[in-house]
Amino acid sequence: MKLKRSSFLRNLFIFIAVLGPGIVTSNVDNDAGGITTYSIAGADFGYSLLWVFIPITIALIVVQEMCARMGAVTGKGLADLIRERYGIRIILFVMIGLIFTNLGNTVAEFAGIAASTELFGLSKYISIPIGALLVWGIVLKGSYKTVERVFLFASVLFLSYIISGALAKPDWGAVLEGAVKPTFSLQSGYLSMIIGLVGTTIAPWMQFYIQSTVVEKGITAQRYAYSRLDVIVGSFMAVLVAIFIVVACSATLFTHGVHVETAKDAAQALAPLAGKWASILFALGLLNASLFAASILPLSTSYYVCEAFGFEAGIDKSWSEAPVFYSLYTIFIVIGASIILIPKISLILVMLWSQIINGILLPFILIFMLQLVNNTDLMGKYVNSRIYNIIAWATIAVMIGLTVLLALTSVFPNMLS
Repeated sequence: MKLKRSSFLRNLFIFIAVLGPGIVTSNVDNDAGGITTYSIAGADFGYSLLWVFIPITIALIVVQEMCARMGAVTGKGLADLIRERYGIRIILFVMIGLIFTNLGNTVAEFAGIAASTELFGLSKYISIPIGALLVWGIVLKGSYKTVERVFLFASVLFLSYIISGALAKPDWGAVLEGAVKPTFSLQSGYLSMIIGLVGTTIAPWMQFYIQSTVVEKGITAQRYAYSRLDVIVGSFMAVLVAIFIVVACSATLFTHGVHVETAKDAAQALAPLAGKWASILFALGLLNASLFAASILPLSTSYYVCEAFGFEAGIDKSWSEAPVFYSLYTIFIVIGASIILIPKISLILVMLWSQIINGILLPFILIFMLQLVNNTDLMGKYVNSRIYNIIAWATIAVMIGLTVLLALTSVFPNMLS
């Protein structure tokens, strides 16, 4: 009995030491754009789309697990491996696309900060500079361990959405039915929402970020099993939060026929229907998500650009040791925050083209990943098994199809009519 308890405690301590990259990366996916999508899904379609989160969970686990495994086995980031195997021209093409999309997404996160703080009566001309300084200072002044603890704490704050969903007093029988009983409609709005929910789950930057942080954290193949558990826990956590956002909006906005277009609208509409606290927690969740992603997206950009072109990278390095890494991080935050401060700025074109380039890049990134993870010279005994490859290729085929459809419907909104 003592031996078993000792072994359990040892495994628990190792897991706590390893966890971070999987939980942080998955939760950043619930950013301002994601929260808006889930809010609209709940408000417009009720509980009928909850079943989509089952394949979403599988897709998240499969794709992120492969990147975490490559990082642990090779000790190199994804950009580094792609450059080594496919050459500088390919990685240059990939980097240009990723930089543009991440810049667009960073601008959107600062828009989320402005929207959420305005709900509490704070002008964006105050909240944006404070938010920018906060996320910049955390990374510039902290070590990797400190920064990761902040990010893990931010991940825990996403639980406010679970409380907000419970305060909305949903019909739990209908929630369960929506989660396990797939429904389908050929209506263009329904199809577009499914594409939106699934297609925004896996973004190219996430794969680079999780692999980079596994490497920076020093996780090796010997401890990879714990890292895989970190990915699984993070994926379930992120999806659970997404489900409760849908539930909160279904139980209130859908029931009363209230249509929303943004996460800010959803937070405002919740107050008279689910109570002040449900609305406040929803708005705080949006602020937390936007601050969190406004830090991670520039950070991921700095990691993969430096890996791709051989510059020093890492939060544990000083500015003088990794000047390109910190300069890129700073430039992204300054540009992202400054654009939102422009009066009456329209972000439609930036968001549209970010979505399109994401759609173009994702197939390339996922196929590169599968080829790399099946390379025995690179991965040794850690290559994919046949069953895992079948699941991975099927997941990737669906993800590619849906993401391309998402990009096309962004350009041609009436395509599915």
